[in-house]
Amino acid sequence: MDVDTMQITRALSEHPELFLQEGARRNLLWFAEYMDPNFDPTPFHVAYYRVLDMFVKRKIRKLIIQAPPQHGKSQGSSRFLPADMLGHFPDLKFCICSYAATIAKDFNRDVQRLIDSDKYRALFPDTQLNGSNVVTVANNYLRNSDVFEIVGHTGSLRVVGRGGSLTSKTVDVMIYDDLYKDSTEANSPIIRTAAWDWFTKVAQTRLHNDSQQLVVFTRWNPDDIIGKIIDSEKVVFAERWSDFDNIPSGAWVLVNFEAIKTGEPTEIDNREPGQPLWPQRHSLERLLQQKQLDPLGFQCLYQGNPGDATAYLYQPFKTWVDKQDWGQYVRSGCYVDVADQGDDYLFAASYDIYRSENQIWNEAKHRMEPLLFALITDIEFTDESTEVTTVTVPRMINNNGVQKAWIESNNGGSQYERVVKKKVRALTVPFYQSDNKESRIVTNAPFVNQHIIMPFGWETRYKKFHDHIVGFLRKFDANTHDDDADGLTGIYEKEIADGNTKPYNAVSRGVRVH
Repeated sequence: MDVDTMQITRALSEHPELFLQEGARRNLLWFAEYMDPNFDPTPFHVAYYRVLDMFVKRKIRKLIIQAPPQHGKSQGSSRFLPADMLGHFPDLKFCICSYAATIAKDFNRDVQRLIDSDKYRALFPDTQLNGSNVVTVANNYLRNSDVFEIVGHTGSLRVVGRGGSLTSKTVDVMIYDDLYKDSTEANSPIIRTAAWDWFTKVAQTRLHNDSQQLVVFTRWNPDDIIGKIIDSEKVVFAERWSDFDNIPSGAWVLVNFEAIKTGEPTEIDNREPGQPLWPQRHSLERLLQQKQLDPLGFQCLYQGNPGDATAYLYQPFKTWVDKQDWGQYVRSGCYVDVADQGDDYLFAASYDIYRSENQIWNEAKHRMEPLLFALITDIEFTDESTEVTTVTVPRMINNNGVQKAWIESNNGGSQYERVVKKKVRALTVPFYQSDNKESRIVTNAPFVNQHIIMPFGWETRYKKFHDHIVGFLRKFDANTHDDDADGLTGIYEKEIADGNTKPYNAVSRGVRVH
């Protein structure tokens, strides 16, 4: 050991803080641990931060990381990473994009707090923000919730919500953190199109040859931004650390961390099949419960596998034989989706609403509630003319003792309701459906599966309806019709979603046959 090395070793042993600081400068994970002593990384976080560290060191230009919700993605990608990079490269111009400007501003404030801390100044004294602690001609350096600039350098961090303007702004490092608020947004074709237009026509135009891009969010839909990147650009799916050594020019690198491991262990994710990603926070039992509640959503959101056009939207439906098995009778209704085009089908279904004897915890309302089920009693799914269906639908309503019939009034539905009203004992309620159809259907699919119960033998009794609904594809525009899926969604929205366990009010004409 030479004299210089001995001196350094002795100095570090006498001053362990210097050792921690040196480690924090060299590695993003150590930086995070140094800045936050409460941070207790798991094997997942070790791997996640190792990937991010290669981005910090500018070894990766275009990186996509898929990971489940509530696993600390943003803490690494949108807080620690930009703070660390600005310490090493104070002339870089950052931009963090999220689904809303308010969320992006939170990232801005958190990064500012890190840079303002005494620990950070000990690591990177040359990276400072405009403030009382800065002794320089710094009054012209911006610092607010939208943007801050590094004093004495050209570096900055700007935040923007999806759809926000970046006109005339050059970006060296672009971070996209959760560009969709929730499944409703991600399953809306209007919002997906708008998000992609903003991504390609605004965000991408602010980049240059040496710019870096980091996309970090959970998957919601096969046609989301990550899906579109996979379809349109070269993407390397990394499983070994050596995959990062020879990245083709212009290619994205994608790393997917599943909530529950499938397949064999890899270098990046060495879990055995069936093991959870962060068991200390999200146990296998809890993840399996979530999977049972929403199998398709779990594959998308937690496993990073939204599927493709060949994946079916609905799981097998439960059936009833004895209604009493499903709890206590509440009310009887009918939902009618009138065919509005020549190729459309009319969908009408009568049902009985039952509430379970047992109660479960409703997290949104912070109380125990029974489950509600719509037990289907009859179905009309046909492309027959209104001359025919204005006879068959009222007959179904009367024969099943329906108390209230919901009739969608879009595109001729109002006139249809006026005709039906004269022929039934039930109260008819016309309503206008303005929400996006695709978003409603895809978002509510798992709840339809859970709460709508088909009659035993429905596969043959309603064969046309059965064959179409069980073959309904997740890629929405791959389906020839959506009337039946729209109708089942409507039943859930009208009868189940609000948790109403009371009989209908003001049902004056209804005659219940039970």
